[in-house]
Amino acid sequence: MTEPRMPAELADSAALRVMARCDTLAGISAAPDELTRVYLSPQHLRANQQVGAWMRAMGMRVWQDEVGNLCGRYEGLRPDLPAILLGSHLDTVRNAGRYDGMLGVLAALEVVHYLHQRRLRLPMAIEVIGFADEEGTRFGIALLGSRGITGNWPADWLDRRDAEGISVGQALRHAGLDPGLIGRAKRGQAAFCAYLELHIEQGPCLESAGLALGVVSAINGARRLNCRFTGVAGHAGTVPMAGRRDALNTAARWIARIDDIVASHGPDLVATVGELQCLPGAVNVIPGDVRLTLDVRGPDDRALAALLDGLLGCADDIAGRYGCVFSSGEFYRIDATPCDQRLQSLLADSLRKVQGVSLALPSGAGHDAIALAQSWPVGMLFVRCDRGISHHPDEAVTAPDVAAAVRAYLEAVLALSECQGSR
Repeated sequence: MTEPRMPAELADSAALRVMARCDTLAGISAAPDELTRVYLSPQHLRANQQVGAWMRAMGMRVWQDEVGNLCGRYEGLRPDLPAILLGSHLDTVRNAGRYDGMLGVLAALEVVHYLHQRRLRLPMAIEVIGFADEEGTRFGIALLGSRGITGNWPADWLDRRDAEGISVGQALRHAGLDPGLIGRAKRGQAAFCAYLELHIEQGPCLESAGLALGVVSAINGARRLNCRFTGVAGHAGTVPMAGRRDALNTAARWIARIDDIVASHGPDLVATVGELQCLPGAVNVIPGDVRLTLDVRGPDDRALAALLDGLLGCADDIAGRYGCVFSSGEFYRIDATPCDQRLQSLLADSLRKVQGVSLALPSGAGHDAIALAQSWPVGMLFVRCDRGISHHPDEAVTAPDVAAAVRAYLEAVLALSECQGSR
């Protein structure tokens, strides 16, 4: 097994820069005691300016596109070749951690820094992007920045409003952008040969495996449903147990079966009952109506459909057994996004060089790669995070893990460059 091309001591220095810059960006927040940076806010624009300054210091041409994405380009030797796109997002949820999104942008800059310090140019350009709005915190529109560069902005997005009544169109104008020009953010399919994103795992699998890094096999698809068990309300003291049509008792029996049903369909599938409302909601009344939500996710759409069929069929059976009626309606759907097989192999080779072994795992959270996969091959590299905590101030990574990630990221970019440059 050959050694990674970035020496360990250089990777350690790179990791310290990344960690320090994550701290700097964490200070650019709408609230002094927490990290909140939402789309097109003054803090978002300041973060773009700060990261843009770091890009320029690495010899990159820098611009902010028509939807607010920050873009930096390190030119290659052959302008006819499509660029390699790297990056992640610079926006946050409310009261966020400092590594979700930012780590990927800043690690990508270290790839460019390595080349710039050695006055090296790849055959193709490298572009690094800080996506403007992956989280959807302000307007409830996720992947807004990445869907800007793929040209998949629905027309009604400009009219969506935040909690203060400001529309997306107005926010663009306040930020000095022209809503009539958002189509110019679109990049043609020939612009990039691939997108590689580095991100914290936001889950505990790598930590459980004792590994710093993993390769994402797919980004989970999701289905969300409103479900309802309808029985008959009655007096809690006068209706015998044998004659009850208790909607809550019935729903509870189904909920208790969910874990076993999911486990029977495979280890990469998950299901969650997140909301539950019991009516009429009185201490002395048998519940006649229970409404709840079901969220199911998995990396393969066929397996996800089979799981959902199994869960809903079980609900029907239990409802019938206890004199109730079950109904459901889907209100959200997103298909699974498989990562490109060639890029998975390339990333796995890079991980084996850095940590001796590669682990493939799905992503349970959404990422900008979902949008980009509609136009270009995508690959993702996960970095271990402490206890799997994310979207929380306790979100944490270690400098040694970041050093390993930067080494693997650079190795993957160089390997991809060699493959593409020889075509």
